[in-house]
Amino acid sequence: MTRRLISMMSALAIAVGGAFAAASPAQAATPPVMITKVYYNSPGSDTGSNTSLNGEYIRLTNKRSTVANLKGYYVRDKAGYVYSFTSDVKVAAGNSVIIYTGKGTNSSTKRYWGRSWYVWNNDGDTAYLRNPSGSLVDSCSWGKGSGYTNC
Repeated sequence: MTRRLISMMSALAIAVGGAFAAASPAQAATPPVMITKVYYNSPGSDTGSNTSLNGEYIRLTNKRSTVANLKGYYVRDKAGYVYSFTSDVKVAAGNSVIIYTGKGTNSSTKRYWGRSWYVWNNDGDTAYLRNPSGSLVDSCSWGKGSGYTNC
């Protein structure tokens, strides 16, 4: 009788433990790169000057412990303006790359969209980051506000 009771209690403990294990949510993997800031309203008046255009930017940060290569990734807004990483852009662990709206000389930490007018809407927009296969990696939305948002 004691053995039978112990067997039943063991089976019950395994069944209950298994049910709890199956019910716990899986941890989502951290994306290799995330949108961490969008400065959507450059300081001063929107004159369209290159200085003003480069006051508008998006910052992408490598959240992994290894180097991330952004080749093939792209950023877009709701209207469909797209910035593509067409060549190797390697971002060290914990570091960032900033994409400025205007013109400039690209480096490993600064990229330039080369546009002659603004991308991000001051009264609300969404920035999307997609990987080379087109899957959404991250997004950041805002409404009318202070001119920038931390994502």
